[in-house]
Amino acid sequence: MRIDVHAHAWSEAYLDLLARLGNDRTAVHRGLGAGMTEAELTARFALMDSVGIRLQVLSATPASPHFADETAAVEAARFVNDEYAALVRRHPSRFRAFASLPLPHIDAALVELKRAVEELGMLGACITTSVLGRSIADPLFDPLYAELDRLGGVLYVHPAGCGACSPLIADHHLTWSIGAPIEDTVAAMHLILAGIPKRYPGMKIILSHLGGALPMVLQRVDHQIVWEAPETPELPSLAARRMWYDTVGHNHVPALCAAVDTLGADRLLLGTDFPYQAGELFRAAVDYVPRAGLMEKEIVAILDRNAAELLGLSETSIAKPAPE
Repeated sequence: MRIDVHAHAWSEAYLDLLARLGNDRTAVHRGLGAGMTEAELTARFALMDSVGIRLQVLSATPASPHFADETAAVEAARFVNDEYAALVRRHPSRFRAFASLPLPHIDAALVELKRAVEELGMLGACITTSVLGRSIADPLFDPLYAELDRLGGVLYVHPAGCGACSPLIADHHLTWSIGAPIEDTVAAMHLILAGIPKRYPGMKIILSHLGGALPMVLQRVDHQIVWEAPETPELPSLAARRMWYDTVGHNHVPALCAAVDTLGADRLLLGTDFPYQAGELFRAAVDYVPRAGLMEKEIVAILDRNAAELLGLSETSIAKPAPE
């Protein structure tokens, strides 16, 4: 079953709520066809059908309910999770979702995670590569990871869109072109250095964009880490293969091949980055996998098997009514 693990949806009501609560970066998510109106959904389903995508797993990142004010964060998280749950109930054969959490407020996040998984039927949680400037390897987040580990749930990691907190990126119009994959790379390495993939083996960590530059630098990191961070629990190349990566590489075949060679085809999951890759770019996000010269079994695994197996989804399970 062909599942797209990197896709977004935002209602205007949710984006308006974020703006009212103080998020001044909602404009980039508006007017892209990622809303929840019937017209937008009909167009989305037609696009999915054109490349055989059965199901999308939705994430609100980077339009996340992350606010310094806990009340604001909780309000926004509950709002978007309720919207996603309603959308899945309307279209259970086309959507599942990752929960958004009111971070960095860990106790409130644990309460919302429990509600999202147990009551709303979500598959885990999405988080940005940093949370209000804080590393996701900060011990603050350990209780969240412990709970996802207990649940066997997904932690889906997506760039925050902050230019890796660097003015050399954000102040030079590079936030999304190179800033996003740099954020992916830094987040992956923070998790690895902290030993999080090894400490929480039941938590299924999915990183965006082929892991950023990770496939290109992993051998270098193995060599350098011995003296630069000798307390690292295991070789980064081993830790990297405890995680999974979506295939959003902006349809660049050499990048995909590097990820297959470095991380393994069994660690790659189909992603499209809808709505940022729409129309022909959306179709190319799928079609570039068979164009990459991979073995047939690798193509089948990446497009049609890995995500379903990781998420425990099947035609039978998605045919069941979604939680009310």
